[in-house]
Amino acid sequence: MPMRADWMWMDGEFVPWDDAKVHVFAHALHYGSSVFEGIRAYATPRGPAVFRLHEHMVRFINSARIMRIELPYSLEELEQAVLTTIAKNNLDSCYIRPLAFRGYDRLGLDGRGCPVHVIIGTVPWGTYLGEEALAQGVDVMVSSWRRFAPNTAASVAKIGGQYVNSQFTAMEAHDLGYHEAIVLDVHGYVAEGSGENIFLVKDGKLYTPPAYQSILPGITRDSVMTLAHDLGYEVYEQPISRDMLYVADELFFTGTAAEITPIRSVDRIPIGKGSRGPITQRLQEEFFAIVRGEKPDRHGWLRYVYESVPTAEGKHP
Repeated sequence: MPMRADWMWMDGEFVPWDDAKVHVFAHALHYGSSVFEGIRAYATPRGPAVFRLHEHMVRFINSARIMRIELPYSLEELEQAVLTTIAKNNLDSCYIRPLAFRGYDRLGLDGRGCPVHVIIGTVPWGTYLGEEALAQGVDVMVSSWRRFAPNTAASVAKIGGQYVNSQFTAMEAHDLGYHEAIVLDVHGYVAEGSGENIFLVKDGKLYTPPAYQSILPGITRDSVMTLAHDLGYEVYEQPISRDMLYVADELFFTGTAAEITPIRSVDRIPIGKGSRGPITQRLQEEFFAIVRGEKPDRHGWLRYVYESVPTAEGKHP
């Protein structure tokens, strides 16, 4: 079934889901002039809690700045809109999609004369690569497509049009029978997945590509690095060659959608024992215990919906 909810926050108002529409001549539909975020809210004993809402919305605003999209809302207004939309839809856990885009006025590549629209959708959504993937891992390939070179796109921003590159890699992987793809940068070093960051484990140490290799510096990536340090693991941001993937002890993806997903094979070569490794599992356990409210939120990552939204906006736990 398609993802949906009862209400969509659109340009400062709630509209019924099926009434959230745009004109077919919207600039973003033709030229990809949009920016977006992916955020999760988790069910906890204190009700739904949004994971690192502030950091996500700061990145949303920064993406808009890079794209020269002038947002008509402040950071505080956007954060509150996310919380209120979750409450309005009575969701205990959900995926959250803020989107800002240029609407209908004229065609032409420079769309800065077009109106800017902002929506926030909150929908129920499970594990991106499948529930069993969190325990069993996924099979991936190294894509024939490369990440864009520096100064050809803005890798630190989540700009809609840039994700055509990710679509190419994802479609190729699925057509060839893989769950996901790993993409190399223009120099042939590992960059990331089609929509995830990647970590390699070797001899008890963690390695991940640095930001200058055309990756999106993920918020879940940053969280995993923090948790790894908490647990006593060394973490290195350095270039990773393709052949290092095949001899890794463990590999895993990170991302809002993927969370922490083990990689069990690359190009049909088993990674380690061909299943989730112990360090990946330990990081998963720590991550999920925090976001589900089973362990103290020692880094202040959770924003509890019903502690920020009047109960009249939705049900209270």
